[in-house]
Amino acid sequence: MNPRSTRIRAALRQRVCATARFRCGYCQSSQHIIGPLLEIEHIIPEAHGGSAEELNLWIACPRCNKHKSDRMEGIDPLDGSIVRFFNPRTDHWQEHFEWIELGAMVQGKTPIGRATAHALDMNNLDIVAARRLWIAAGWHPLKD
Repeated sequence: MNPRSTRIRAALRQRVCATARFRCGYCQSSQHIIGPLLEIEHIIPEAHGGSAEELNLWIACPRCNKHKSDRMEGIDPLDGSIVRFFNPRTDHWQEHFEWIELGAMVQGKTPIGRATAHALDMNNLDIVAARRLWIAAGWHPLKD
């Protein structure tokens, strides 16, 4: 555990989860279908001076949170530029990403979306296989 990490109170965690509609801010996986609990994610990581205040917190699935780690930017695989990651609190998912293959894969539509999807490995073979099962069950992608 990061010695600088701050414990998030249960009430704050619940508010963040409710605001996020119990979905990963990055891949949009629902808490109701992924299994492990969604994790509190610092948009600006504590390692970079980010706080544990509500406006800097969101939730992420363990896969996305692990891949994001303490990074704030990635490389757009289309042109190699370095861009900031998608901010689930202020950016709109539909502007930066879209579902392809009936919802099995996430495709970045902007440099931010492409860099985030690539860095967070959002189309790993295992998660794509899981999404295909969720689609077959009618659980994914979620309708807004």
